Amino acid sequence: MRNNRRFFVGLVGVAAVVTYLVWTGVNQTMVYYLTPTELMAKVESDPSFRDVGVKVAGKVVPGSYHEGKGQLEQHFVVRDTANANVTIPVVYNDILPETFTDDADVVLEGHFGPDGVFQAKTVLTKCGSRYEASPEELKG
Repeated sequence: MRNNRRFFVGLVGVAAVVTYLVWTGVNQTMVYYLTPTELMAKVESDPSFRDVGVKVAGKVVPGSYHEGKGQLEQHFVVRDTANANVTIPVVYNDILPETFTDDADVVLEGHFGPDGVFQAKTVLTKCGSRYEASPEELKG
């Protein structure tokens, strides 16, 4: 009986350690990003927030993309998905991903400059329609 009790105590200990490791691993790998509305609110309440690197998610405003003066300078505007009235201009000095379109969902990593322009260091795009079946394929 005593051996069974030790076994169960050991089993509970191992389960607790595994649960702790899983929990901390998930928390450390979670990526949080701000919406343009949240970014504007943070900058308004604390102007020094402009100096901090941040991730912002939104949707590219159709028709806003154009190339800049530099060889790889890309300009576009991102809007908040929940509030289309909140937009931020973006400058990105690299090659855009292949899935970048004029209406793409994007996640930007960079900082919001004092001039009101988001200087993106990384641009990630999400293109749901590329991986979904078309209505014609669903019928067949």
